[in-house]
Amino acid sequence: MPTISPWGFINSGVSTFEHPDEVNVDFDELNALISVAQSSDSPFSRNHQIWSWLQHFPHLRGLSLNFNPSLPPSLALFPELSKSGHGELFDYYLQQVCPRTTASSTFSSPFASVILPFCLTASPTLFKAIQALGACHWARRNPSYGAIGLRFKSEALRDLRQRLSSEGTLTCSMDPEVLVIMIMLCLYEIVDKCDQQWIIHLKGANDLIRLRRKQQIALSQSTTPSDPVTTFAEQFFAFQDVMGRTACAKEVLFGTDYWKPDERNIDLWMGCSPELVSILAKITDMSRTRRQNTSEADKASFSLRAASLERQLENLVQEVGEGDEEMLGLVADSKRLAAMLYLHCSLYGAGPTTPLVKSYVRQILRVVSDLLDRKSPVNVTWPVFVAAVELDPSDDELCPESEMESGSGRAIVLRSLATLADSTISNIARTRAVITKLWQTRDSDLIKGTALQNEYNDWEWHVVPISNAMSLA
Repeated sequence: MPTISPWGFINSGVSTFEHPDEVNVDFDELNALISVAQSSDSPFSRNHQIWSWLQHFPHLRGLSLNFNPSLPPSLALFPELSKSGHGELFDYYLQQVCPRTTASSTFSSPFASVILPFCLTASPTLFKAIQALGACHWARRNPSYGAIGLRFKSEALRDLRQRLSSEGTLTCSMDPEVLVIMIMLCLYEIVDKCDQQWIIHLKGANDLIRLRRKQQIALSQSTTPSDPVTTFAEQFFAFQDVMGRTACAKEVLFGTDYWKPDERNIDLWMGCSPELVSILAKITDMSRTRRQNTSEADKASFSLRAASLERQLENLVQEVGEGDEEMLGLVADSKRLAAMLYLHCSLYGAGPTTPLVKSYVRQILRVVSDLLDRKSPVNVTWPVFVAAVELDPSDDELCPESEMESGSGRAIVLRSLATLADSTISNIARTRAVITKLWQTRDSDLIKGTALQNEYNDWEWHVVPISNAMSLA
């Protein structure tokens, strides 16, 4: 029996040692010491707020004036939903899912402001996909909705396959509704289990987008989307790709051409600027080729490019749009700090015991704690993950004299994750399972004195092997 030190992570079972590379989400959920936060709000307690909010949509303002506010928004806007028998799932999507996709309380999420007007002319397949997502998320609180969500997902998938088969992929690639359906199905899989299934939708969307762009190039047309729906859909999948690849270091699907390197305005959904995402994509691409630099010339070139990206992050200014509140700025800054930490770990080989890493971890968790205190912890899953996986197992007291409830880094992370589980649509159960698995591995390595192999850095050795198919957007 090994000695259990004060820093020891003891929430382990036999499977922890029998399958050291396996992440067991169900076991971690069952043994979680901090329960998932639960909102006291009824899922449908804000109809009057929704109707006031609808007045801000140019396409809906005139229509909503004629509607009876006592009706659920779904049935008033889309009477055909009554045929499905579950119009409340669309209301749930509107009132509970959409607000969890942005830290802004001033402006609506693009999942509402872009998608909702588009639904006025949408096919039943899109409504099924939206209802499936709503049911899947609602099943977190009420498991009886799990089967309902699965039924709607199956019907949406069947309809989508039939459409691709009958119309052909080229025709479908030019229809933005197909991408929106795939967004909803992708999010369903992320909310449900966050396994390889959501990657299938990511790859499928990538194929359609590339096909559309190829066709537009052949017709001498601009590849830049002219409609907000396609623009948002491309951004959604590209952002999911970039953020997930930071953890697993898989091959790129969406290249850096999807991001404007000089666009500094903070996006409401991403919680950061496109410029920051562009830098992250470049860091990940470099990390994948790091071990291939065998010659001195290659290593020198690599160092110069890494230093250039570091300077860009240090000097990065992310601008908050007019009317946006301070929260978005804090979220964006947490992601910039996390990007600096990620760069030093994935490119420079820094690790938990590196003083600079300790400093960045402390800064990130302070910002996250500030957002938690302000009841606005949306869009910070990735910063929490990056800070959590680089905590020093032998020195967990980050802020012993701080105003935070505990100075323990792991305690701060676990409380943050418990709150995020209710305030975002990310699959926090999967994120927490990966984090705790990594903590267990670090604790075990510390006991056994296991050292890294020379060709691997800390990020490649500890984070990458257990982070496949994670959604960190």
